[in-house]
Amino acid sequence: MLTPEQVREYISQGLECHFVEVAGDGEHFEAVIVSPLFRGKSRVQQHQLVYGALGERMREEIHALSLRTFTPEDWQEMQQ
Repeated sequence: MLTPEQVREYISQGLECHFVEVAGDGEHFEAVIVSPLFRGKSRVQQHQLVYGALGERMREEIHALSLRTFTPEDWQEMQQ
């Protein structure tokens, strides 16, 4: 069973991120991800980048993943 920390590490290893926060119960996870790679991409394309970073784990180990993805600029605006 995966931990939120492991999912966070997998995302960080596979995707250039400024910030990653993951919570979950071992099968169902929620993640907030800030990456410059999200610039100019649709929400679907951003999520596809995250799924790509997780690879086969999305099919085999992670049953549900709720994503909130942001560019660094959008994230900074939210923090103000």
